[in-house]
Amino acid sequence: MHMKTGIEQSVYALLLLRMLPDKAVLPGEAISKQLGASPTYFHKLLRKLVNSDLITSVPGVKGGFKLKKKPEDIRVFDIYLAIEGQQTLYSPSGIYNDMLELKEEDGCCLLTNLMEEAEASWKAVLQRETIASVYANFYKEGYASKITSLENWIQEHMVL
Repeated sequence: MHMKTGIEQSVYALLLLRMLPDKAVLPGEAISKQLGASPTYFHKLLRKLVNSDLITSVPGVKGGFKLKKKPEDIRVFDIYLAIEGQQTLYSPSGIYNDMLELKEEDGCCLLTNLMEEAEASWKAVLQRETIASVYANFYKEGYASKITSLENWIQEHMVL
């Protein structure tokens, strides 16, 4: 499994929005620049997050983005679903049936149950973690001076 950078960028974008004071927004261009994302691609990610009711878009010159829900109510899995959708990671290609010369209705795939269990496991972890829990770990890592610098960046780029 290879998770696209859009998931990572989206999680970090929501962490930046978590750091905003009430009633402040952060412009999408500023977020994409901070994350090193293509503005065009990042705008598509933001639109998906808005459409999934995770963030709010405030239009206008003083517009930007802010969280729509409380950080403890936004699960990392919600972000994954917003960006990637509901598809499963494994879909049998029919090799097993071909190998044993089975008809499609007679066969199955030996890997299906294993892959479904693996997928359920990683989904459970992503459903357990929220923006609030990831944010709490942010401070446990011991980068106080770097976090202060990031907080200053937010103060410079936010719009009230």
